Amino acid sequence: MKYTTLAIQKVKNIALVAHDNKKHDLLEWARWNKTILQSHNIFATGTTGNMLEEVLEMRIVRFQSGPLGGDQQIGAHITEGKIDFLIFFWDPLEPQPHDPDVKALLRIALVWNIPTACNRATADFIISSQLMDKSYNRIVQDFSAYHKRKISP
Repeated sequence: MKYTTLAIQKVKNIALVAHDNKKHDLLEWARWNKTILQSHNIFATGTTGNMLEEVLEMRIVRFQSGPLGGDQQIGAHITEGKIDFLIFFWDPLEPQPHDPDVKALLRIALVWNIPTACNRATADFIISSQLMDKSYNRIVQDFSAYHKRKISP
């Protein structure tokens, strides 16, 4: 398997997402990390983005609400190299009507090897990493052969 590297710049593009039962936790975490987050670009799904703008006192790039396609929009941005890491406070105990979208988003984050936190402890480790203040080259599978493959009709 071949690999390539993709750069994560010093100023990160961070996607923040939370299910309804976890929004309070994400907002509390964002408030605690406000100074750090304000020096980066923040992306979020609908309602979460509105709440984060108030807490962080900064402009948030907002997508649709998760069930309306916001998770898929974030996933698309990951594939385009426009999101550097994902903080997704998801609720594993509450069924979600858009669960396939959630799984697809997490799968895309894994395929593109972006740092991903699904709980507060992991989010704390990511945001306190020495790499937050630096550029970083993440290793990603080289998909060029996949794009060039021939498919028989």
